[in-house]
Amino acid sequence: MILVLRALGVGDLATAVPALRGLKAAYPDRQLVLAAPRWLAPLVDLVGAVDRLLPIDGLGPAGEPEPAGEPEPVDGAGPVPGQWAALDGVTPELAVNLHGRGPRSHELLLAANPGRLLGFACPAAGHLDGPHWNDDEHEVQRWCRLLRGYGIAADPGDLALRRPPPAWLPVGLTVVHPGGKDTVRRWPAQRWADLARSLDGLGHHIVVTGSADEHDLAEEVATAAGLPMNAVLAGHTDLAELATLVAYGRMVISGDTGIAHLATAYRTPSVLLFGPVPPHRWAPPADRPWHRVLWRADLAGEPAPADTPHPSLLAVEPDEVLAAVSEADRIGQVRDAVTAH
Repeated sequence: MILVLRALGVGDLATAVPALRGLKAAYPDRQLVLAAPRWLAPLVDLVGAVDRLLPIDGLGPAGEPEPAGEPEPVDGAGPVPGQWAALDGVTPELAVNLHGRGPRSHELLLAANPGRLLGFACPAAGHLDGPHWNDDEHEVQRWCRLLRGYGIAADPGDLALRRPPPAWLPVGLTVVHPGGKDTVRRWPAQRWADLARSLDGLGHHIVVTGSADEHDLAEEVATAAGLPMNAVLAGHTDLAELATLVAYGRMVISGDTGIAHLATAYRTPSVLLFGPVPPHRWAPPADRPWHRVLWRADLAGEPAPADTPHPSLLAVEPDEVLAAVSEADRIGQVRDAVTAH
């Protein structure tokens, strides 16, 4: 059995898909068990390389997962008691840390008593094997490089997810997703509304998505844009339905957040507003011009007051986004026409 840890969010799982498939290709006869949050189960089913999801909620005493790409705290580090009880005493042949640099995530995996741990070198966890961590590389490349360091091939371009059936959901929608992890990464609601109003006037069929916690924000955007309330889907779709909307959508417009990676996985044209995290760490592959990234590198280092969008986002105007949407839409239609022939 191969035990893999990636206990984070939607974008984090989507960017680990090439590494997960590389592991499955290297060990086709082994069961691949992914330790990840239970709510990601619908998305895990679409990866195709995972044999079993082992629900795991967090790594620290407060139950908060460590952010990938950031140092893991040492205080309070250590295995979560009983975390691997669901393995029923089965010892993993291999444990793979696709979660962070250690030490906490390393220690958690070592508590499962694996035959071998694959992870970035972390002296604090007693793990001297593995390549060194690079804080400034793309998230997809990071985990592929980790596996290459152990002689396991992984294709960074292998990002596609299985396309679910559309079921009852409409197709051809333009998905506007105004939410994000925190305020500093969110474009102002009024600008989202101005953009949505313009797109509606151009014939786009718009829905406003988000989590249940973002429902009020979605309603604010829809109301200011003059959209009907049935266009607000925030809090009304589960993860599988959100993936379906994106898979059969016309366009996705969002900040640097999980739904952007679903657009990449389904090759759905997208326009993504980045800031303050630079796009070279999380953006779609550069060879896919139907994904457009808007980013003000000259403002990346500017401080952001508490509870306000970052200056690099405030510098982006709705007309600029609208032009990027038009270009991504055009390129996507040309690509589809070529593919059809």
